[in-house]
Amino acid sequence: MSTQEFNMMLVQNSEYLRPFAITLTKDQESAKDLLQETMFRAISNKDKYNVGTNIKAWMYTIMRNIFINNYRRRAKQNTIFDNTPNEFLLDHNQSAVPNDAETKMRIKDIERAVYNLPELFKKPFVLYFEGYKYHEIAVMLNEPLGTIKSRIHFARRLLKEEISTF
Repeated sequence: MSTQEFNMMLVQNSEYLRPFAITLTKDQESAKDLLQETMFRAISNKDKYNVGTNIKAWMYTIMRNIFINNYRRRAKQNTIFDNTPNEFLLDHNQSAVPNDAETKMRIKDIERAVYNLPELFKKPFVLYFEGYKYHEIAVMLNEPLGTIKSRIHFARRLLKEEISTF
């Protein structure tokens, strides 16, 4: 296939990509950029296209991969631009200082609520909270699986009522 034929196929099928780009980006300008990047990548990777393959699907795949890679790249950066004339990069994670006092008070309230659970519910709940599976707890306590599940459910309900009063 000649380069001219390939380019003509790309142009003919590019209009099908526009709505997909808008769906992905939710923004007209970003969609245009995505479409342009897709066309560029398709042209630069002409040698990877197998003649007879569905060119629309090939282009959709390129577009989707570009979008996913860009999304992952933005998520990793986690930086914001400051609109001052110098355009400094600010680290988004350094903006807040955590206050541990309130968190520690809540944890103590939760621990107290768990301690005040009836022993029938407390033991299975604590084991479940420590990471044991339902069937493991049932074997440890020598109880049926359904009983363990219901006791953990009722323990959660009691804790929810107790903690919501704080």
